[in-house]
Amino acid sequence: MDLQGTTAIVTGGASGIGAGSARALAAKGATVFVADLNADAGEELAAEIGGVFAQLDVTDTEQITRVVEAAAEVAPLKSVVNSAGIANAIRTIGRDGTIDSAFPLAKFEAVVRVNLLGTFDMVRQAATVMSRNEPDAGGQRGAIVNMASVAAFDGQIGQVAYSASKGGIVGMTLPLARDLSTAGIRVNTIAPGLIDTPIYNSFPNPEEFKAQLGQSVLFPKRLGAPEELASMVVELITNDYMNGETIRVDGGIRLPPK
Repeated sequence: MDLQGTTAIVTGGASGIGAGSARALAAKGATVFVADLNADAGEELAAEIGGVFAQLDVTDTEQITRVVEAAAEVAPLKSVVNSAGIANAIRTIGRDGTIDSAFPLAKFEAVVRVNLLGTFDMVRQAATVMSRNEPDAGGQRGAIVNMASVAAFDGQIGQVAYSASKGGIVGMTLPLARDLSTAGIRVNTIAPGLIDTPIYNSFPNPEEFKAQLGQSVLFPKRLGAPEELASMVVELITNDYMNGETIRVDGGIRLPPK
């Protein structure tokens, strides 16, 4: 699928995997809507790549509507990358045997609301807008890439909410692809491993911490680069025969229990 003269939306696009994806899609000729809560970083990236910053909380369905409609007004919306996400690390039960110390349900719901419901809401609305596009010679009207995680398969201690949300994304990949096939819209999912994103900057001695984490990767023994994820995003969007798949991009890692 040719992205020249089209628009793309990347949620969580202001940093990390989202920013790498935004740059890669812009390099393919798309006008990228960098959709994120972080206005400073989002506006800076949008200016860098000739895109558009769009303030977006993926739990707000009306904001999603505004973003997809704004993108379609600029040029046909042909691609979406759902990269926005949050995580927490909480065990299911506490140490004192009280119900009050169990995993707070509100915190579980918050992760699922952003990662799973936010992804689906963007998919349903963006795909609706894509369905209005004129099909290309192969009958395509658009392509969507969702971000899961290797935690969908190898969830660690304390990752129950995150793993559930990402497992939901994996689980809906094929039925979404089947639902949207009649509209000429493809859907694929990437399950990243340990990727070098700004989240690690909050740790003491981040470079040392990242080097240590990298030793758990099968090969190469390092964290992945956002650009390496972005190359798979581009492949899944531009390769017309990729549909209904979940692909791990993880250096062969299998996460241990903790």
